This record gives sequence, structure tokens and C-alpha cells, in this order.
Amino acid sequence: MNIALRRTDVDIDAGLSAGAPHFPRPLAGEGKGAGHGAAFDTGELALQDAPPSPSIGKGSVSRLPQPAETGSTEDGLSFTLRKVRKAFGPKVVLHDIDLHVPAGQFVAIIGKSGCGKSTLLRLLTGLDKPTSGTLALGEGDTQARVTRIMFQEPRLLPWARVVANVEVGLSHIKDKVRKRAKALSLLGEVGLADRAGEWPAVLSGGQRQRVALARALASRPRILALDEPLGALDALTRIEMQQLLERIWRHQGFTAVLVTHDVSEAVALADRVVLIEEGRIALDVLVPLERPRRRGSPELAQLEGIILEKLLGAPA
Repeated sequence: MNIALRRTDVDIDAGLSAGAPHFPRPLAGEGKGAGHGAAFDTGELALQDAPPSPSIGKGSVSRLPQPAETGSTEDGLSFTLRKVRKAFGPKVVLHDIDLHVPAGQFVAIIGKSGCGKSTLLRLLTGLDKPTSGTLALGEGDTQARVTRIMFQEPRLLPWARVVANVEVGLSHIKDKVRKRAKALSLLGEVGLADRAGEWPAVLSGGQRQRVALARALASRPRILALDEPLGALDALTRIEMQQLLERIWRHQGFTAVLVTHDVSEAVALADRVVLIEEGRIALDVLVPLERPRRRGSPELAQLEGIILEKLLGAPA
């Protein structure tokens, strides 16, 4: 089902990235447009985008107009899943997922607990492999080089200062002076330049998530996967983090894939909302509204109602 809303006037290193280096623990005493698609033979990466499909059906979406005033697609990367299935023994978590996400699009994935949202992110970032089907990155880059994932828990290194935690994501920079300067610059982007020398333990929950965001962005990923990173924050801090995430996404132009249980968060941030039910795509909705979006607007409320009605199985 596809709907376009029109305006009426773990382990610490698991949280860093696929392919990230492992760090020993110390001894006792861290859009644009929409399409439909295809390509992840178990572990295989295709070298080109799949063409859009005109069909609209389960697990597919038609190509629709691009949302207004989003960031450049230069640094984003498209990806396409075709007939992706993931099973853990006899338990099938994802059933024949077909999904194409254009470069630079901000996609929110919602659904009830256990529907397969986080599993989809793990496949995208290379932390797991599909049982069958194909997943293609737009230019054939390896997942470890172009994707990063941010979890609900900041997963900071408690024995390292804030700036050193950000430097973990800068392993590609060998020069220590350049690495420190880059880490400080990233902390400035998330508003924590003045906390660089402090320990993670003295930061608030929102501040720790800002550090985790700076670390995830350190290598300029082309796809950033976000697995409910704001779920544990209080309401006001959550809104501030949403605004920060949107600002950085628009500035850098990466492709963002956000898993969330919060429908209002999904429609406020995303170009597109994908609802997964029992491992299948049940709804795929574009949000072609101008940014920044006014929370509580009739347009957002209408779209949120459509999604909640489908999610809950009754009028919202």
C-alpha cells in the first residue's frame, strides 16, 4: 500500500560499524524521492542500482516526487533489497523484502516489537547476512566502508575521554594531531566542543548520544543506520536530538535509515515512512512536506493518523 500526502496549503565495537576494529576491555578496577527495488545474494554486493518498478504492491513502492529542500545527495548512497529473506533456524523474521532507497533519502522504519526492523538494519550494515535474496549498494562499495550504525545505548568507552571516544571512529587518520583536530571539530558540530576532556560518566544521556553521533559520523558514512538512538531520552532532549540529527543529515547528505516506535518522530524527520508487519512491508508512505516541519501541523497529524490506523488495525 503506497500513500503520498500532499499539502493542502551489545558489544562496544558492535555499536561502531560493520568491520570496525575491536577494542579490548580494561582489567577490573562505548530524501529524496522514492523508488522500488532490488539486489544481497548472501553477502554479494551488486555494482549498480536496480531500476525503479512501476508496480505498487506488497513490499514495493512507485517512484514519487522528491521532498522539498533536503540535503545534497552527493555523499549519500542508494541501496536496494530484492526478495530478501532472513531466518533464524525455523523462525522467519523477514519475508521477501523488496525495497529501494535513493541516495540521500531519510527513511523511517516503524513497526511493533519483533517485526524485523532491527534485523533489516543489521543486514544493511553487514552485521548479519540474509538467508536468501539480494541487497545492492549503489556503487558496489563494501558495507564496512560506507555504513555506520548507532544504537539506543551510546556504547562509549568509559575509560576514555569524550574526545578519545570520537577518535575511535577516525582510525583511518594516522596522524595524531589531525585526528585530534578532526575529533574536536566533530564535537563542535554536535555542540560538545567544551566537553572534549571530560569522562562519559559525567555527561547526561542526551550528551552521551551526541558523542555517539559524532563518532558514527567521524568517517563520513554514506549510509547511517539508526536503531532507536533517541528512545531512552526524555521528551525535550529527544526533540533537540531530532533537530540536531536533521540538521547534520541535511548538511552532509548521507542516506539515513531510522528505526523507531515513535510515529510522530518518524513523520517529523523522514522523507518516507515504511511500516513492517510480521516481517513484510505493509505500508510505504512519502512525506513530501517542507523542512523544518511544524510539529502538530494538520499535514503531519493526518499522515500520523493514517500510519497509526494501519499499525493498530483500527481508526486512530
